[in-house]
Amino acid sequence: MIMDPIGDLLTRIRNAYMARIEDLKVPCSNIKLDILKILKKNKYIVDYEVVEETNNKKSIAVKLNDVRVTKYVPVLKRISKPGQRIYIWAKDIRKSRNGKGIFIVSTPKWVITWYEARSLNVWWELLCEVF
Repeated sequence: MIMDPIGDLLTRIRNAYMARIEDLKVPCSNIKLDILKILKKNKYIVDYEVVEETNNKKSIAVKLNDVRVTKYVPVLKRISKPGQRIYIWAKDIRKSRNGKGIFIVSTPKWVITWYEARSLNVWWELLCEVF
């Protein structure tokens, strides 16, 4: 049983990048799909798709960038953990690494990036930072 599915996703992606593996499979969940959508939009991964397993379970096939071509391994850092949730006011979110990275934040309805969250004036849970 996975206690922290977001941390597990980020760790699997980080380990696959370090091992120079381009294809990765992770267990499926809605929050993972939302995070992968953001990572694809910001070009940290190439693509992802939901794959149906033989035992009626779903998994996500993630295609990563080739590290040999890009010469860059993204840093994926989990901020809010199950034991310690980090909440922040939208106007207090600063730029990640002087604009070179992104923060991924969560609401009860959706998962968005920090620059989309600044336009809405509410509290957010700070999930992770990617740079």
